[in-house]
Amino acid sequence: MSAFPGRSILGPLSQSAWIRPFALLVLVVVLWAAAVRVFSIPAYLIPKPFDVLMAFVTQWRELLVQTIPTATATIGGFALSAAIGIPLAMLIAGSRTIEAYLYPLLVFSQSIPKVAIAPLLVVWFGFGMMPKVLTAFLLGVFPIVVASVQGFKSVEPEMRDLIRSMKASWLQGFFTVSLPHAMPAIFSGLKVSVTLAVVGAVVGEFVGANSGIGFVLQRSIGNFELPTMFAALVILAAIGMVLFWLVDVAEKLMVPWHASQRAEIIATA
Repeated sequence: MSAFPGRSILGPLSQSAWIRPFALLVLVVVLWAAAVRVFSIPAYLIPKPFDVLMAFVTQWRELLVQTIPTATATIGGFALSAAIGIPLAMLIAGSRTIEAYLYPLLVFSQSIPKVAIAPLLVVWFGFGMMPKVLTAFLLGVFPIVVASVQGFKSVEPEMRDLIRSMKASWLQGFFTVSLPHAMPAIFSGLKVSVTLAVVGAVVGEFVGANSGIGFVLQRSIGNFELPTMFAALVILAAIGMVLFWLVDVAEKLMVPWHASQRAEIIATA
C-alpha cells in the first residue's frame, strides 16, 4: 500500500506522464530519419533508425547476452559505492579531523581520469568482472559521499540539542534524527551515482574485456557496424534509466514524507 492514499509508489511511470517523454522520443526518431534522408547522410556516419531496429531484431540474442555482464558490473559497482560512500560520509560529517584529512583527497582523486586508472585495475585484478566493478565504483562513489555529507551536516543544531536533552544514545539519535534528515540528500547522490556506474562499467569493458556492451561498442566501431553500435548505446541508456527508476521507487518508499514527494502528489493530483 502506498504511504499516501490514492498514490502509487511507482510514481509517474504508473500514470499517463510517461506519454510525454515517449512522444518526444518518437519525434526525435522521426527527425533523425528525416535528416538522414534529406541531407543524404551516408550510412557509415549515421545509420537510419530502421537499420538500428533491424540490428535489434537480428542480433537480440547476442545483445541480451552481452547486456548481462555490463548490468552486473554496473549494479556491483553501484552497490559498492553505496556501501562505502554512505559510511564514509558519516565519518566525514561527524569529525572535522577526518574531514580535513580525507575530503581533499577525495576531491583530488576525482581529477584523475578513470580511463587512466582502468588499465592498472586490469593489471592488478586480471581480465574479469572485478576491474569493471571497481571502475564503476570509482565513478559512482564521489557523488554519494558529497551528497551524503551535505545531508548529514544539514541537521539543525536544535534537533541535536533536543536528542541530547532526552538522554538518547548516539545510535538512537542517528536513526531517529540524522539518518532520516539526510535521506533525501543521500538519494540525490544515489541517483547520480547509478548513472555514472553505467559509464564506469563501460570504461572497464573498453580497457580489458571480451564481453559486455562496451566490448560490443569497440567491435562495432572497428568494423564500422554503426547500427549495432547505436543499438548498444540504446541498451546502455535503458540500463541507466531502469536503475535510476528503481532508485527513485526506493526513495518514494523510504522518504514519502519529504517535501519533494508531497509536491509530486500535488502536481499529479
